[in-house]
Amino acid sequence: MGAMKVLWVSLFVWALFVGTSRADSIEEGFRNPPNSAKPHTWWHWVNDNISKEGITADLEAMKRVGVGGAQIFNVDVGVPSGGVTFMSDRWREMIRHAVKEAARLGLELCIHNCAGWSSSGGPWVKPEHAMLIVVTRTVQVRGPRRFSEQLPQPESRAGFYRDIAVLAFPTPRGNLRIQNLRGKAAYERQDGIQPIAESDAPAESVVPAEKVWNLTALLESDGRLTWDVPEGDWTILRIGYTPTGKDNHPATPEGRGLEVDKLSKEALDAFWNDGMMATVLRDIGTLAGKALNNALVDSYEVGSQNWTPRFREEFYRRRGYDLLPFLPVFAGYVVGSPEISERFLWDVRQTVSEMFVENYYGHFAELCRKHGLLFSTEPYGNGTFDDLAAGGRANIPMGEFWIGGGAQETAKLAASAAHIYGRTIVGAESFTATPEMGRWQNDPYSMKALGDHIFCLGVNRFIFHRYAHQPWLNVKPGMTMGPWGFHFERTNTWWEPGRAWLKYLARCQYLLQQGRFVADIAIYVGEHQPISAPFRPDLRARGYDYDCLNKEVLLKATVRNGRIVLPSGMTYRVLVLPDSRFMTPRVLRKVAELVRAGAVIIGPKPEKSPSLSGYPQCDDEVRRLADEVWGNCDGVKVKEHAYGKGRVIWGKSVEQVLAGMRVLPDFEASPGTRIDFIHRAVGDTDFYFVANQRYRTEELECTFRVAGKAPELWYPDTGKIEPAPVYRVVSGRTVVPLRLDPAGSVFVVFRKRLSPTPYFATVQAPGANKAARPSQLVIYRAVYEAVDEAGSADVTARLQAMVRNGTLSVNVNNITMGGDPTPLHYKRLRVEYTLNGKRYTVVVNENADLDIPTHETTSTTPAYSVRLLPNGRAELLAWRA
Repeated sequence: MGAMKVLWVSLFVWALFVGTSRADSIEEGFRNPPNSAKPHTWWHWVNDNISKEGITADLEAMKRVGVGGAQIFNVDVGVPSGGVTFMSDRWREMIRHAVKEAARLGLELCIHNCAGWSSSGGPWVKPEHAMLIVVTRTVQVRGPRRFSEQLPQPESRAGFYRDIAVLAFPTPRGNLRIQNLRGKAAYERQDGIQPIAESDAPAESVVPAEKVWNLTALLESDGRLTWDVPEGDWTILRIGYTPTGKDNHPATPEGRGLEVDKLSKEALDAFWNDGMMATVLRDIGTLAGKALNNALVDSYEVGSQNWTPRFREEFYRRRGYDLLPFLPVFAGYVVGSPEISERFLWDVRQTVSEMFVENYYGHFAELCRKHGLLFSTEPYGNGTFDDLAAGGRANIPMGEFWIGGGAQETAKLAASAAHIYGRTIVGAESFTATPEMGRWQNDPYSMKALGDHIFCLGVNRFIFHRYAHQPWLNVKPGMTMGPWGFHFERTNTWWEPGRAWLKYLARCQYLLQQGRFVADIAIYVGEHQPISAPFRPDLRARGYDYDCLNKEVLLKATVRNGRIVLPSGMTYRVLVLPDSRFMTPRVLRKVAELVRAGAVIIGPKPEKSPSLSGYPQCDDEVRRLADEVWGNCDGVKVKEHAYGKGRVIWGKSVEQVLAGMRVLPDFEASPGTRIDFIHRAVGDTDFYFVANQRYRTEELECTFRVAGKAPELWYPDTGKIEPAPVYRVVSGRTVVPLRLDPAGSVFVVFRKRLSPTPYFATVQAPGANKAARPSQLVIYRAVYEAVDEAGSADVTARLQAMVRNGTLSVNVNNITMGGDPTPLHYKRLRVEYTLNGKRYTVVVNENADLDIPTHETTSTTPAYSVRLLPNGRAELLAWRA
């Protein structure tokens, strides 16, 4: 170390921390996190390979290193069976043993509600209680004549079929049919479909709704229909329902069966009472709701459905009209007009989504509460439902993220659901790995930056993917969950020293579970079901954070002091509408109410309702009220309109609007760095988690939209808390110089008022940092390819051109890679390179960041060091270059 040299202090201001001397409970929780803050893990029981001694060893190992709990899955990944078959007496004894051991050790257990990981099914589900879809068959007849024949039955699956109706209508001329019927009629999930079909069609090519005859009463039990056909060409439509045929997966044969009807509470009751959940809860007795305190529905992967026995009644109750005359639409016919049929299908999707959320996710939560359990779910997948509303039914909404960065948008989705519905814990299936990205290649350091990024998206409980149950005590590396996941087991070489990482995570999670998330922007996702939540990393990169909210929550919002306020306590400065010209009168009335009360709302002027409910008067109401609220604002010549105490803005970006409101970014970091953040507040205390997303040391300044409070640095790796020795206040924000290690992180906490005592505002130490020699980086091969091998593009030359001073940093997406080689396929970038003569291969998923070098190859000397003295004063040291 060189001799100390004189520092020039450029600004000397008076300040100090003013506060009480009492011990802060948040400080204590940070230093010594409670069990509620500890990470959890998925605990896969693989192909019936289970033992009591293995269960005990697993749970004791988890407890020893700082895991707070485990979620039990029974899965089939293709390895030989261990013989402890699902739901057998031996299996039930294993469950009892696991719960008793968890109680002894003070661990929490959760169990997936059926075998496999998706979604809710089993051999006890009867076909009449399975997921159901509409099926049709038609017969063409010409009258006048007496028709008396057996109608062909529509498709039947799982040996089950029931009729809905038999209808007849004049056969339309031509081949006009509903396009994309599978998505529009909720046979499969397609997000955000809008009812765009306004072109007129010849009257003879459509089915007049008033000419649809109901012949259901004429159908005999054997399927024979006797009917006097009027003159002309007629189509007889037999329409019914049958199971989708989907099973839960991946389950061993003893646990596999039909998926339960997601639109029926009665079916879900039967699934619960006749199957695994009721059996397990009976077996564990008083430990239900204690050691086993949680039930899980994992990510939804079993497809959509569009019928249930009570669908017609529910449709009428919710939409206000009978769907019977419009049932020919399920066979592809256009009823009334193309627009009327599209509106009807919009109403079908809306009804399916509402029933999905209420009768599956909502009723599952009710069943959990009835038995003293919490409910966790990953509320997204390929079913027709509102993801945010589904997540709002859970006590613990969850997302997921994969090594390489995949699926991180689900973490933001889960966080939004938690924030807008008032949930504390945001879980995430964490560090899931493909076969290529797993294979014992991962360790706490390699995963740290990604984990910190997910914290910044709002997750505050990691649930590792995965821990494969180790039924043996003397086998290493032991059981795996096939090729999937990173290897978080007691047989891993870094298991014991890894407790330091788990303690770090617990400290982070403790603070991130406190208080309330701070965001400027609420993004309304709209009404077009099914629907998820837009992922907007561009907003966060500019220092503004956001939540997404749905119709259900928007309708409960109010305005206070110009901010949009939710019942959960969340507040936002602006509300962003989706880019759609459709809005129901009910939602538009709410938007008008919010603007009148003082809200700032950004988005286009709605033109009509998407629904057939109340048509055509609904469109008149939308036009009238939209004209009142938007006035002459057209988004081109006029971009703002005042209405009541608030404003609507159309044609400006969110950042432009916030800048016009003089709302500076909540967080900024020095240019050229890649720093992530999240801001939460507890009473008068603000705290920011700040995370270096590169594996290199960063000397930088961070700017926080807080003034009047002195910053403190809380280090989650050690639990150390100290005043920030150097900072300054500029334009109502506090600027704090930081030195972050490679993938380093810190909480910057503002809780104590400033008072007159000196502090350093800036420090200059010219030449203190030695410039490192650039690394020698050579890109040999780079391929942007579909994960499922559907296609690829060679991007070697493109990446070679991006290398600067021996480094390469790029976000992997279709723009930076020069195009999309395989539209609608998930992609990854594979790069082969040498760094300082050593050969490497790296694989990065689409929308994730590629940084080479992945780790810092040289060290730097800090510009200064701060030593805190016992009297509370700070001594600042700098070192000769």
